[in-house]
Amino acid sequence: MPTVKVNDINMYHEIHGEGEPLVLINGAGAGVELLYWRIPKFSREYTLILFDNRGAGRSDRPEMAYTTELMADDLAGLFDVVGIDSAHVYGTSMGGMIAQHFALRYPEKVRSLILAVTCCGGPHSIKGPIVGMAHIHELPLEKAVETMLRWFVTEEFIDGNPDTFRQIVAFMIKHPPVHSGLPRHTQAVATHDTYDRLPEIAAPTLVLAGDADRIIPVGNATILASRIPNAELAILKNAGHMLIEAADDVDRITLDFLKRHRTEN
Repeated sequence: MPTVKVNDINMYHEIHGEGEPLVLINGAGAGVELLYWRIPKFSREYTLILFDNRGAGRSDRPEMAYTTELMADDLAGLFDVVGIDSAHVYGTSMGGMIAQHFALRYPEKVRSLILAVTCCGGPHSIKGPIVGMAHIHELPLEKAVETMLRWFVTEEFIDGNPDTFRQIVAFMIKHPPVHSGLPRHTQAVATHDTYDRLPEIAAPTLVLAGDADRIIPVGNATILASRIPNAELAILKNAGHMLIEAADDVDRITLDFLKRHRTEN
């Protein structure tokens, strides 16, 4: 069943493809629909597991304080329910923060770790010109979506790909971030801090970032890669927070990394 009981919530999830399990963890407010574009390429070689974090999509949205540690525990619960012992774990933005805690709390469950456009949080992280867009949920839906996307991609991408940009806006209006969950996700991001514990991460790790990211500046990737033992770092030129400007390169780098860290022949 797509919805399963995990800890104190009903969690929505989907499974696609065959092969070693690869779990994708979304950013703040986002539902699984924003990950659908990755299914065709990644499900050819991997069992792709998508899910809605608490507070997003079709998962429950309990009124309580959220933390990235709590959401890492949710992911561990999902592993147990669907019968997965370990997986490759790919976290984006807030999802990368959840992935850090997952690798620290459940190292035996992580075959490899990919941290995209994310940070360690706390006083050692580099803040962008905005922090989480805490009040975007108060805007009308279309205005909120376009405002967010204009922070997530470069102006050069918008100017060069106006039709694609409008398609993304239309898609996100159809599958919007859950407004009621965004403040709690923002709270989780604001309290995230793994800096001191990053050297404990034992899984092979790839850190991805765009050098034009205005949400989580690229310097945060350098911090992560310097603190996590033997981490690989890939910085994409002229790419914003969504990395859409370098999507083909991101997929190529990711698939190469995963191939090198497969545990099954």
